[in-house]
Amino acid sequence: MILRFFCFLLLIWMIGFAWFAIDLPRPASDEVQTDSIVVLTGGPKRIDRALQLLESENAKYLLISGVDRDVKPHELAAEYDRPDSLFECCIELGFQAVDTRSNALETARWSARRKDSSLRLVTSDWHMRRAQLELERAVPAEIAIIPDAVATAPSLGTLFKEYNKYLMRRLAAFAGV
Repeated sequence: MILRFFCFLLLIWMIGFAWFAIDLPRPASDEVQTDSIVVLTGGPKRIDRALQLLESENAKYLLISGVDRDVKPHELAAEYDRPDSLFECCIELGFQAVDTRSNALETARWSARRKDSSLRLVTSDWHMRRAQLELERAVPAEIAIIPDAVATAPSLGTLFKEYNKYLMRRLAAFAGV
């Protein structure tokens, strides 16, 4: 009886992993407008995508969450070949976050100060589900979150680790932790 139960759980886990790996989130439409954009550092092309959206006027403001404390706005402007004026008017660097959960808390505080009603979340496709879960838990329910996944080619190992992190955070949320 116990063996059957564990086999059933393993089967459910395998089906969930297949769904997680095959049906990765996709980019949002470039037509969608939001009050602000938040991009989580840690993966290639994330900041590029967020800057492109900001310059296309899909939002007026951008938070880059999880920036190293030693990075200065003018250094980022030079690295991404953007004018300093764009960083001065419209981009804020978030230095408080060290992981996905603290990215969400940093974003929630930032969006509350701004009184945003909608946010576009930019992160890698394999990371989107957990990032969105954390952000939905951190911001008030009336703030619409638009997921905008950056397409990648994640390894099986990356998907395996991320799926298990996602499951653990889902279980923690279910348990109220």
